[in-house]
Amino acid sequence: MAEDKYNLKNPAVKRILQEVKELQSNPSDDFMSLPLEENIFEWQFAIRGPRDSEFEGGIYHGRIQLPAEYPFKPPSFMLLTPNGRFETQTKICLSISNHHPEHWQPSWSVRTALVALIAFMPTSPNGALGSLDYTKEERRTLAVKSRESPPKYGNPERQKLIDEIHEYMLSKTPSVPQHSPSKSSEEHPTEAKTEAEAEANQQDSVTVGAGNPGIPNPTLNERVVEEPPVAPANAYPYPVAMRLVREIPGEGLSNQPLRRPEIRVQRSVVDDRLFTWAAVGLTIAILVLLFKKYIKSSGHGAVFMDGS
Repeated sequence: MAEDKYNLKNPAVKRILQEVKELQSNPSDDFMSLPLEENIFEWQFAIRGPRDSEFEGGIYHGRIQLPAEYPFKPPSFMLLTPNGRFETQTKICLSISNHHPEHWQPSWSVRTALVALIAFMPTSPNGALGSLDYTKEERRTLAVKSRESPPKYGNPERQKLIDEIHEYMLSKTPSVPQHSPSKSSEEHPTEAKTEAEAEANQQDSVTVGAGNPGIPNPTLNERVVEEPPVAPANAYPYPVAMRLVREIPGEGLSNQPLRRPEIRVQRSVVDDRLFTWAAVGLTIAILVLLFKKYIKSSGHGAVFMDGS
């Protein structure tokens, strides 16, 4: 790379060259990314499909455009390989992209962004604008096709860099795992069972937390894609409480004669009566004292004493 073409005192240029050296000295098997020779603010990249997903074995190319204010402003991302998850040649809307500059941190880098993009691949699109929701079989088919040849994009310099990145990723990415039809047919009952369990848990959570307002999950809906933060595997935060709701009634009916609450009620009634009589007695005593004070102050007290 001809570094003499750029102003090395420029913060963006300095940061970009540092990231290029870091990626070259510490390469990853999960992705590769390099800037164009003629424009270091434009990068080409390729990521491998996440393991244990329908994207496994696929090689997905894309383009990164860094702003002049980088790293103080976020880059934009675009995928070039059909993948069934994101639209191609369309800027992706992520919390690390220029669609959400309020979330961007200058400490993040191209490496950070690519790792995040890989993590977003197997997540649910949730109807986000610009996202795609292909079936797993369709995505596996696209993963196989992604290995056959790199996408065609841009001028010869861009295409040359794309081809080099593709050859590198082919050497690092195992082939797409084979899925037998019987295994594929078994996925549907499992998914149905999972949905039924999720629905039952949701009903239990409504019973337990009827007095507490729910907290909505944050979503990001902007042109071109995506992505709500990944939901935790356990979406219901009170599984123990739900079990208690189902167990306590049966345990109480089988082991308790239900007489003790009546005794408590009777005791409370007796206590209330004693308190009432004590209050009446105290009131009468106060009235007697006030009456005596009134007699003394009015002079009738002396007449009564003389008469006696």
